[in-house]
Amino acid sequence: MQMHTDQVPWLSLSEMASLRLPGLPATKQGLLARCNSENWLREEDEGQKWRKRSGRGGGFEFSPIVLPLAARVRVISSISRPVTEAVKPDETRRQDLWQHYETLTEEHKERAKHALDVLQSVEQLTAAGARKSHAIMMIANETGIGVTTIRNWYRDVQRLDRCDWLPALAPRYCGRPRDNGCDPDVWEMLKADYLRLERPTFLACYRRVSGWAKENSRQIPSARSLERDMQKLPPEVLILAREGEAALKRVYPAQFRDRSVFHALEAVNADGHRWDVFVRWPDGTIGRPVMVAFQDLYSGMMLSWRIDKSENSEAVRLAFGDMVGKYGIPKMCYLDNGRNFACKWLTGGVQNRFRFKIREDEPKGIMVQMGVDVRFTTPYSGQSKPIERGFRDFAQDIARHPAFSGAWTGNTPMAKPENYGNSAVDLDVFVRTIAEGVREHNERIGRRSTVCSGRSFADVFRESYARSAIVQATVEQQRLWLMTASSMRVRRQDGVIEMLGNRYWSEEMTALRGQTVIVRFDPQDLHGSIFVYRQDGVFVSEAKCHHAAGFSDRDAAQEHGRARRRHAKATKEILAAEKTMSAQKLSELYASVPEIEEETVERKIVRPFRPPALVSHGNAALSVLEDEDEAIAREEAENAAYDHMRRVLPFRKEA
Repeated sequence: MQMHTDQVPWLSLSEMASLRLPGLPATKQGLLARCNSENWLREEDEGQKWRKRSGRGGGFEFSPIVLPLAARVRVISSISRPVTEAVKPDETRRQDLWQHYETLTEEHKERAKHALDVLQSVEQLTAAGARKSHAIMMIANETGIGVTTIRNWYRDVQRLDRCDWLPALAPRYCGRPRDNGCDPDVWEMLKADYLRLERPTFLACYRRVSGWAKENSRQIPSARSLERDMQKLPPEVLILAREGEAALKRVYPAQFRDRSVFHALEAVNADGHRWDVFVRWPDGTIGRPVMVAFQDLYSGMMLSWRIDKSENSEAVRLAFGDMVGKYGIPKMCYLDNGRNFACKWLTGGVQNRFRFKIREDEPKGIMVQMGVDVRFTTPYSGQSKPIERGFRDFAQDIARHPAFSGAWTGNTPMAKPENYGNSAVDLDVFVRTIAEGVREHNERIGRRSTVCSGRSFADVFRESYARSAIVQATVEQQRLWLMTASSMRVRRQDGVIEMLGNRYWSEEMTALRGQTVIVRFDPQDLHGSIFVYRQDGVFVSEAKCHHAAGFSDRDAAQEHGRARRRHAKATKEILAAEKTMSAQKLSELYASVPEIEEETVERKIVRPFRPPALVSHGNAALSVLEDEDEAIAREEAENAAYDHMRRVLPFRKEA
């Protein structure tokens, strides 16, 4: 873009910052760093790209040629703007003065305040009737400050309101920016080497680039000078280039979320946590268990949790069921967008579920069916899920419990204890210790959140829960989160369902003998009850578990016999209630029925007997192709002939 010299606007760094040009920093300090890094003040470019600023304070002005193309277009377009749209010169000067004053040290600010005191003393003498020149000389004699200095201060505050005298009297030490004398190619190579995620040391990068500079006869200053210039880059740029986006995210202030807007159980969040403890499972395997937990957002109380070998959708569903069954249905639920939390059985039908393929005809998940507003959060983000803070307490307190001595694995590979892998804790001991630890976590007083204010999570939850309207789940809804097993065959002999080594039976299952049913059950409570459904989804009954007893267990045999006799007695009572009439009574009713005489059937039409001669004689006169009227007429004629024959010939009754 070419511009005439008389149209080129010369801008100071403060004026550039006020324009907020695209591609450039919006502060004077940032523009000064950009000026130093790109070397705008080259001697050969004086008069074309930059010039010394005239007037008090000095400094430099720059042509738009040094700016990027987008910023250059913005500057040129601002020239044609109406004067009414531009900032007033006085306002621009005031803003520049106060911005410069804010960048000064306390020592320089004290100098400005001292100069202001001197001028105010002169003004007081002038207001008392003294001439201004005499007042300046009197104050100069008293303070030891030169008369010329005081007059120069008056020149600095000329045409300014007294409210703006202080920044105008501040010193403006603005020497020429230092040119480190580094070759531009060498500087770019040094930045490309140093600003890498491998985080090399500056001296190593300097040695590499200095060797290249000597071989190619390029100018390079000392390492200390270049390192000082490198550190002048914005700190966020250094963090992003050498530490990555995660580190840049950490230095950005986290959002403060006020959870006091909720009430108890209005909003919950859930996540999974792998324990740093080796556990021995009932099948003999050893591993680190996973906890799936739900936490109340208002109070921070842990509402429910389940332990499993891995984080899976069944553990999430059962933990959700424990919470709903004990406390009620929440309005909102914040979940991790992992595969186990975003499965179709839980959140099917949610529009913002960015997991699996979303179809219009997919079944509604359990949370959607209960009317829970499901919201997904950023994975591995403790700022999005407060439950991560609770898991940190679990890892520090519960995981290092004395009951887990020798089974603790350390929270990082570098923090393994000396007795790593020496032992493993049994599952029942682990679950019992975790339950006690979670209870103590909820009941611990002294919580410093804005909601608790020194109280415990449980106290705050109970107080809000008592005065909040909570929707309770029905018995039918409580069966939705149980594990589903389809195509279970009911035994034909006695209506028993055998599953995972246990037997389940109820009286209503007798009618389903030999049929295939659907059952819902809790996989972590197989000795409890299961719920039986027909294939069409109709609920049948709750079937209790019948424990397998030892062959010589007399008490179990007697109890089983008593239960069988109670069942037989109850069935007999039902049969007696349904069958109110005995067989003898039924036979007596049948015997009292009178004998009914057989009804004589009267014949209306009689077909006559035709001798062969008569039949042949009668048939000879008839046509073979007779219609219906002719057949009727012929039959009437035959009947008349037959009656005549009975009157003439004697009738012989057939044997």
